[in-house]
Amino acid sequence: MSAVSDLRRTVADLHRELTRYELVIWTAGNVSARVPDQDLMVIKPSGVSYDELGPEAMVVTDLHGTLVEGEMAPSSDTAAHAYVYRHMPEVNGVVHTHSPYATAWAARGEPIPCVLTMIADEFGGDIPVGPFALIGDDSIGHGIVETLRASRSKAVLMRNHGPFTVGKDARSAVKAAVMLEDVARTVHFAHQLGKPEPIEQHHIDSLYSRYQNVYGQ
Repeated sequence: MSAVSDLRRTVADLHRELTRYELVIWTAGNVSARVPDQDLMVIKPSGVSYDELGPEAMVVTDLHGTLVEGEMAPSSDTAAHAYVYRHMPEVNGVVHTHSPYATAWAARGEPIPCVLTMIADEFGGDIPVGPFALIGDDSIGHGIVETLRASRSKAVLMRNHGPFTVGKDARSAVKAAVMLEDVARTVHFAHQLGKPEPIEQHHIDSLYSRYQNVYGQ
């Protein structure tokens, strides 16, 4: 119960990061976190204003999306998050946004090419596009998992929908969502000036390894 209470606070706080970095509007978007050593996750409720998303508003579901604890219905993307947790045990945080530039790439069905060192650092190569899937069941989750299994990326652009990011915890997934929008915007600007040059694969590998294993404290 202590772990669930802590995650309720963490997930509530992280939703404020989505609005701080202008990754969502109105009630769109969601953050979830896996509960350690339990087949449970914490996620935001459906259709609730970000101003009302305190710890007590967060809901707990099992990893099939069934409500376990909370007074409101879980996010409409709960089935997608749950599918990711069931099939990617290394993932402990999932984020979905409709951030404008990343979603524009998703609308085009076009991967974001690895033309910046920041993309190599965080995503390990091109940021891939996942298949079109309807909301309501775990079809989106299936597309996320199948796409990310073939990539080092922590982000996938679900076609005609928007970005999902994953991480070792919920904060890492939010960080990936923030960085995704930043590079999506910059690469869009670069395309207005001409064709940006991709980074060679051996340099991508070196940059990714350094950032994942050496960078920071």
